[in-house]
Amino acid sequence: MHRAILAIDQGTTSSRAVLFSQKGGVVSLQQKELKLYFPKKGWVEQDANDIWEDTLQMCLAVLAANGMSAADVATIGITNQRETTILWDKKTGEPVYNAIVWQDRRTTELCNELKAKGFEGPVQEKTGLLLDPYFSATKIEWILENVKGVRARAEKGEIAFGTVDSFLLWKLTDGKVHATDITNASRTMLYDIVEQQWDDSLLELFNIPPSVLPEVKDNVADFGKTETNLFGKPIPINGIAGDQQAALIGQACFDEGMVKSTYGTGCFLLMNIGSEFKTSKNRLLTTPAYRINGKITYAIEGAIFVAGAAIQWLRDSLDIIDDASETEDLAYSVKDNGGVSFVPAFTGLGAPWWKPEAEAAIFGLTRDTTKAHIARAALEAQAYQTLDLMDAIKGDTGYSPDIIRVDGGLVNNKFMCQFLSDMLDSVVELPVNTETTAQGAAYLAGLGAGIYTDLNDVKRRWDRDKRYKPDMEDKTRQALYEQWTKSVKRVLYDG
Repeated sequence: MHRAILAIDQGTTSSRAVLFSQKGGVVSLQQKELKLYFPKKGWVEQDANDIWEDTLQMCLAVLAANGMSAADVATIGITNQRETTILWDKKTGEPVYNAIVWQDRRTTELCNELKAKGFEGPVQEKTGLLLDPYFSATKIEWILENVKGVRARAEKGEIAFGTVDSFLLWKLTDGKVHATDITNASRTMLYDIVEQQWDDSLLELFNIPPSVLPEVKDNVADFGKTETNLFGKPIPINGIAGDQQAALIGQACFDEGMVKSTYGTGCFLLMNIGSEFKTSKNRLLTTPAYRINGKITYAIEGAIFVAGAAIQWLRDSLDIIDDASETEDLAYSVKDNGGVSFVPAFTGLGAPWWKPEAEAAIFGLTRDTTKAHIARAALEAQAYQTLDLMDAIKGDTGYSPDIIRVDGGLVNNKFMCQFLSDMLDSVVELPVNTETTAQGAAYLAGLGAGIYTDLNDVKRRWDRDKRYKPDMEDKTRQALYEQWTKSVKRVLYDG
């Protein structure tokens, strides 16, 4: 029997383990929801030990559910929520503070101070990123400055930093490997993606000792083996990528100009731009898409901080729905949004606005407004936000794709997908396997283990399931987008 590939998909709201066959199909999946903590306004944290323990538990559970052992697993691939920051003791592996989640806004003031001093341009030229609390550098600096004794210990070389992939790798190898891949390193705002190395001037800017940093490897590499006592036998780890780059790989967007957009907790749209680094002129990000055999491919990325999280808010905070799936029927139950516009800036506005202090708002409420209008507006917001990104990408590249490939939990919503196609005036394609983030991690691990030969081998395995075609008049599209842009301007002004 061919051995399986185990993909670890550690996301913002859940930790998942997915078994793939060597042909690329999903064999089985186990998932556990992960708790978020909000200790202060704008702060978002997680328990790093929960991240590890839940991940291990799901890996063991998916093997047990299929009557499998480590001997049945050829290799492990890891994909993860990016930018989320963990510092831990190198001897004990114990975190010194909660994981600070990518959504966290506590370092807004520091980012604004650095912008005022003119540092954003130089930072972007090296990292492809803009100065924003989203990225890891200011989160690391905050922990070093605000958790008693940590800076002194870091200066002595006793503290390790990592994004979630690096922390999981440390735990899986029992502290033998402190490494990351280039896609996760690129989201720290400390890594020069042109020279492809940690940058001394950025470390100095954020006052971070280099001793905390992991080794940076290709996405396909020898990342070590799991400690024997975890699964009963060591399993090689051959692939790692940040979740959005993993989704790009899972969607087989290997040709220049291809686009994928993932609708999970947030929405992240990436366009493959090839092997040449290009700085965005429209406040998007340039990021490594993947590096294999030392050859790098870049992407332009637009990051929307809240997508599926807006639907969670309707469920958990307003009790408008009991389940996210209900929003589809609600949206179809009304002929339009009733003049309601929902700007879900719960953790600020991301690309192309980069307004971390912006706050969410719902406009156009009247006595005639129902929960159906609000649910519809929340779904419509995903298309409007994506159109904001596509307009910016067109400004950067001069290219407007005819097709985008989509994935993530929200793409199960037919209304959202059709409205997305209508607003973008583009074809929207869903793959047969919507577990594209985990799929990308599995493909990388499979490449490292010799199961797949190259990216062309991976590309042949992508298969389309559903296709949505635009069916909206230009006049209607323009009127809806004008309503949205007016609402965004009000949020920007208020913020």
